[in-house]
Amino acid sequence: MDMPDRLAPVWVVALLAGCATSSLNLAPASPDTPWTPSTGSGGEIIAGAPSSTTAPRSNWYVLPSNAKAAGEAQAPAELDSSHPYTLAELIDVAQSHNPSTRMAWENARDAALATGIAKTAYLPNVSASVVGAYQTAGDVSLHGAISALSVQWLLFDFGERDAQVSAAEQISAITNIGFTAVHQELIYKVALAYYTHMAAQARVGTAEKALRNAREVQEATESRYAQGVGTVVEVAEARQGTAQGELAQVQASGQAQDSYVGLLAAMGISPLTHIRLADLGRRKLSSGLMGPIDQIVTEALARRPDVLTAYAAHEASLARLKAAKAEFMPKLFLSATGSYSSTTLDITTLPSLGQGQSLLPPTLNIPSTTHYGATVLLGVTVPIYDGGLRRALESQARAEEAKTDARLEQIRDEATREIVGAANRVRTSLSALDAADSLASASQITFDAALDAYRHGIGSITDTIHAETALLEAQNASADSYSAALASAATLALAAGTLGAAPE
Repeated sequence: MDMPDRLAPVWVVALLAGCATSSLNLAPASPDTPWTPSTGSGGEIIAGAPSSTTAPRSNWYVLPSNAKAAGEAQAPAELDSSHPYTLAELIDVAQSHNPSTRMAWENARDAALATGIAKTAYLPNVSASVVGAYQTAGDVSLHGAISALSVQWLLFDFGERDAQVSAAEQISAITNIGFTAVHQELIYKVALAYYTHMAAQARVGTAEKALRNAREVQEATESRYAQGVGTVVEVAEARQGTAQGELAQVQASGQAQDSYVGLLAAMGISPLTHIRLADLGRRKLSSGLMGPIDQIVTEALARRPDVLTAYAAHEASLARLKAAKAEFMPKLFLSATGSYSSTTLDITTLPSLGQGQSLLPPTLNIPSTTHYGATVLLGVTVPIYDGGLRRALESQARAEEAKTDARLEQIRDEATREIVGAANRVRTSLSALDAADSLASASQITFDAALDAYRHGIGSITDTIHAETALLEAQNASADSYSAALASAATLALAAGTLGAAPE
């Protein structure tokens, strides 16, 4: 072998290596070098080598605009703009429009179909084959056509198929539980967003009321100053309080607008939607509405989606373990083939065609003539040696069963802690609400008294403005505490697995 012949394998290896590394030119040349892709007529990025055109420096790290990727802007939901929507109605809209419910529904349907697929293992596998052939040997030419109908049917497998179907049904149950959990989470998110927006709206109301109070104080100072009993400093302080009230009103309005957009986002509808909201109202909240914590925990562990999911997952692992054990047992099968041939071919075997794996390929004796044939086989297959594959699969199934059992226990413990914590937050929030309401009531009395005293010349402007500020803070605290109490109650309902509709 001369030198070029000896180097040929080296050149081949080098060429193949070069083909693999040549794709590096698809990536940016260095960490600080911009990537400029090639684009189509609509701005879509064309996969492959980057463009040789260098973009202006100001657009180095700005990607091209692809109208197809952007799609159409989410259209506003078709809602009655004149109707004030309650929380229950908002939740209904969210459940119809939020993409999460549709995805959960498709997941449930997919798992249901998987169960149906698993059940097909009980049915026979029927396939039809038609073969046309031409055969030549020297000066002799042969031809013909063969038609065959084959049936393979697994009759008995010591419960392996039962176990596989059971596992599939448990997975379907898990996705159905997940579907319900998605709705519970959506109800919870919409409720919290609604409470947050109502608290923000209440802050707008208190800010407007505080501004009216500030203007009333300003009028009192200007009146006293006009009568010669007030001072310029008092007027300046009052005007400062009015300016602060105007700023607080603007800030409260901005926060309310942000919380409104947050509510629409939680519902999964376009932020361009205009919707009227029913007033939340103010009902009496009491910790007496909550049952004993032991009872709440017991009932919750029996209905929480995560606990039920973990339980179904453990049941599925037990079914898979049963299926793994059945692999060690014999299988009883039936195989039948019917054929019709019109041929001068010299063949004895028709290849196995069709979908799936056959227990036995149909083997036919086909003479050189027109012929009908049928074969029926009833047999038993007994696994003898597979290199430890079945034993390893069984060990995996046992490990999975142990993990799902431990996971179930872990979720129960986590759920118990979550429920106890949520119950404690409900009690704390209700106590805070009582304190905030008392503070708001006392602050109102203090402000009214301070303003009246100032008007009669026995109080100071400083005390009046301080009482005015304290009243605003107390009223905001009362609104926030009410929203927090409702939110904590919704959190407890979610933790207990009872949040099936708008929170009561």
